[in-house]
Amino acid sequence: MKRLIRCGAWALMMSTASHAAFADGTRSNRGNDPFFQISKAIADCPEPLGPLENEQEWNDEAHYRIERGNSCWIEGRCRLSNGYLYDKEIKEAVDRRLANINYATHWRDNTTIWLMLQRRFIYVQGCVAPDFDKQKFLSELAKTADVERVIDDTTTDPKASTLPYKTLAEPEKLPVGAGN
Repeated sequence: MKRLIRCGAWALMMSTASHAAFADGTRSNRGNDPFFQISKAIADCPEPLGPLENEQEWNDEAHYRIERGNSCWIEGRCRLSNGYLYDKEIKEAVDRRLANINYATHWRDNTTIWLMLQRRFIYVQGCVAPDFDKQKFLSELAKTADVERVIDDTTTDPKASTLPYKTLAEPEKLPVGAGN
């Protein structure tokens, strides 16, 4: 009985400590959304925040995330019960697609970009060269199996005072066009 009480007290203490760790604003990828860098050709490109959220942001977003994830199933547009369930499959397909479209778009030589996958959407974040054919790249990327939409959050000016995405260095700073 003493052992059971000690184990219960230890579990309660660890649960409280775990909750306190998340409550302090620590950011993590709570939804396990694929987020990865694919190129590094443009120096000093600010790293996107990607799917990193603190506990409050995660809680604020939870209902909306559930609703968005299930809507394609309810509408009959998805074979899987939740749009977020596609993300790992799409990640594998994107890796193959990127290898094939590099010859046509030369994205490796003209970009520093990260991709974030959420519910069949690909968010392209980072920096592109001014003469890079971004529309061709985005169009080719959109041909990836199960992708519903590609969202362009790139800039040609890595030193701009405002960017089209939140950054890891300044996670509270709103991106250009936020709220529009």
